[in-house]
This record gives sequence, C-alpha cells and structure tokens, in this order.
Amino acid sequence: MLKFIYVILMNLFRAPYMIPKMRHEADHPEKYSMEERYALCRHAIRLMKRTGGIHTKAYGTENLPAEGGYMMYPNHQGKYDALGIMDTHDRPCSLVMDKAKSNTILVKEFVDLVQGKRLDKKNVRQALSIINEVAKEVSNGARYILFPKGGYDFNNRNNVCNFKAGSFKIALKSKAPIVPVALIDSYRVFNSFWMGPVTTQVHYLKPIYFEEYGSLRTQEIANLVRDRIQEKIDEVLS
Repeated sequence: MLKFIYVILMNLFRAPYMIPKMRHEADHPEKYSMEERYALCRHAIRLMKRTGGIHTKAYGTENLPAEGGYMMYPNHQGKYDALGIMDTHDRPCSLVMDKAKSNTILVKEFVDLVQGKRLDKKNVRQALSIINEVAKEVSNGARYILFPKGGYDFNNRNNVCNFKAGSFKIALKSKAPIVPVALIDSYRVFNSFWMGPVTTQVHYLKPIYFEEYGSLRTQEIANLVRDRIQEKIDEVLS
C-alpha cells in the first residue's frame, strides 16, 4: 500500500497530461483502435514500474493460443495483478471486474481504455448480461482476464484461495480455451508493506480446451484451474 502511494506521488507531475489523454482515447474508441488504446495502457504501466522499482517476468507466453479468443483466469493477489498481465501480454486483452471497484480515478481510465466490463455482484440480471456479452466477444476472438476468486487479501504471500464456480460460465458459453495464469509475488507491489524493488512473475500455463472441460460442472472447472495454478506456484517456490 505504501508503494502504491509512493508511485502515485512520483507520477503526479504526469497526471495533467496522462489522465486526460487516457480519458480522451477511452471516450473515443471510434478514433483510436484497440491496439492504440492498449499501447497507451502499457505505456502508463511502464511509467509506474519505472518509478516504483517494479520488474515483471513472464513465462509460458508460448502457451497462449495463437488464434481465436480465450479466457485468462489468474489467482488474485492485489492491485497490480491485471497490470502485470497487461504488461506481459503483447496482444490486446480486456478484463471483467467488480463494478464497485472500477470507478476510482486511473482505474476507471484503465478499464475504459480496454473496454472492460463492470460486473455488478448485487444485480443478477446485469451479471448474466455481462456473462453473455463477454462470452459472445470471446467467441469472436476477444481475450479477457477474469479473477475467479473475486477479491484479495492484504499481504497475500502467494496463497491461492478457492475459486468461484460462476466465474467459469463465460468459458462454458464461449467454448473458448481457458488459460490459467499463476501470479507470484504480485501482492508485494501494492498490497504489502514492502517498499524496495520487487520482481513479480506471470506464468501463462498450458490452455485447457473445451474438449477437456466441457463435460465438467463449473465448480469442477474452478477446482481444476485452481489446482494447476497452485501446482505451478508450488513448483516455482519449492
């Protein structure tokens, strides 16, 4: 949390230029392509990384499907998680996140730049509409991040909590590949008391195709994805 405040303060002089630019491009997707808007996101992320002494290493990018859409399901550790994935995922991707947490300054700009979807957990009808909308986009080639745990704990220490079954309805509806993503030490960036340089890891695991998970119930899919992420974290940290 202290590093988050530090990074914000160190980049305050950029805010009068960067935030309006992000807002402008987000508000005019007809003028700026997804590639251009995604590039601006990554530029902002790298400015934060530079001032915060943050390094992110990616592994398994060769596992990402070369064609078509897919769903990325990572373990959730903190505020940096989605940024770390976008920083290491070269092709544009979007995300589904909790509506209640998506409208603060800068977060709003990031979400809108990639045309992210805001899920209202208190509105079942709206949630179902978002699920159907994202499933259709993924079927048409879009790539999305969705954190199946929902929230995260402060100072996570690489613990992987249980995943919510409902998060996998999008994958089932779209019949798209599931890419489990194992995040390591991401919590240390903005969700711990650590202030020094930090290196995080993003591991893109082998995809789970519809042929493998299509006959499973959503809770079984959730357990399968969680177990593969846990195995990778245990392997790396052992």
